[in-house]
Amino acid sequence: MKTFIFVSPHFPYHYWHFVKALHDAGFTVLGIGDCPYDNLSYELKENLSEYYYCNDMENFDKECDAVNYFCSKYGQIDYLDSLNEYWLERDARLREIFNVKNGVRPNELVYWQKKSLMKEKYKLAGLQVANYQIVSTKEELLSFINSVGYPVFIKPNIGVGAAGDYKITNENDVDFFFNDKDPYVEYICEQFLTGNIISFDGIADSNSEVIFAASNYFPPSIANIVKEKKDLFYYTLPEVPEKLLEIGKRTIKAFEVKNRYFHLEFFILTQDIPGFAKEGDIIPLETNMRPAGGFTTDMINFANSVDSYKMYADILSLNVTNESSNGEKYLCACASRRDYSNYIHSDDDVNNKYKNNICMYGRYADVLSGAMGNRYFIAKFINLDEMNEFKNFVGEKYE
Repeated sequence: MKTFIFVSPHFPYHYWHFVKALHDAGFTVLGIGDCPYDNLSYELKENLSEYYYCNDMENFDKECDAVNYFCSKYGQIDYLDSLNEYWLERDARLREIFNVKNGVRPNELVYWQKKSLMKEKYKLAGLQVANYQIVSTKEELLSFINSVGYPVFIKPNIGVGAAGDYKITNENDVDFFFNDKDPYVEYICEQFLTGNIISFDGIADSNSEVIFAASNYFPPSIANIVKEKKDLFYYTLPEVPEKLLEIGKRTIKAFEVKNRYFHLEFFILTQDIPGFAKEGDIIPLETNMRPAGGFTTDMINFANSVDSYKMYADILSLNVTNESSNGEKYLCACASRRDYSNYIHSDDDVNNKYKNNICMYGRYADVLSGAMGNRYFIAKFINLDEMNEFKNFVGEKYE
């Protein structure tokens, strides 16, 4: 029987689906987390073989104590993962220290975390990347801007989400950036691309072959949502665009992704960039070697009539899955609301009007509210007109 140590299985809440799928596939699933056992959900308690309460997960030595305990009791561990960006580096260190059979080690992880090194892998996949420069001085930044022109976009070279991002449109913005930036963070500057974000999501097997793929469309960007406190709206497509599927598969091969659920982000350009690319071209943005945030894994399942949690467990167990992805296809949308906004239609109005479409409704964890909003409605539709009507109904506010 294979063993899987699941780090922080209680967050996000719906990751109990991964734990259950692994348990059902025959794994001994062992949990480590800072949530007291009595406070774990019923679903987690039912599917974890054992749980180690670690009262301070920020203390790496304590986390090591937990893994050491499981190793002494269950022998060599086959998998250790959190499927969570926050613990990505810790997961890799633990695999190396305890010689976990599968998964990336710290020397490999750097290509998953550093945006500058991601670009080298994209190039290996034969993809065109935005011009970029690591910037630490004003002179370096101005020199780069002189070569590509305003605007440019600056973000931490290692990081997830929209924290610490800057759009630079003039020299005043340059001065603001150097006064505001974290002095201990390395930043990457890129030429500004005008486009919408589309993702390539899925599961890769032990040979870096994509065995299941899905795609999400994000208008507008999470960066704008966070900074302007907009309502989040995005949706899962019923089919992966053919060009994106081909590009995505090459990217997974180049990054040598094995036995993983992944989330890759790309720009679809909405205008020509002279000397660089044309409207409609797909340009890589960044990789996230874990499932997409929020309840996107559930949206992927609703849109494709599949159980991708089971697919993931099947791949880790047998490197094949008998779960079919040929079921009915839908557009699956997520529309969020913020507690402080004054909406024309109540939550009950939305749930009653779209009772035949809504798959999930609830609140995001507070830690996710900056990017995701406070409340969510997830619903599936057969066409764009119906979906856009839903978007407008949920988002309509009083002046």
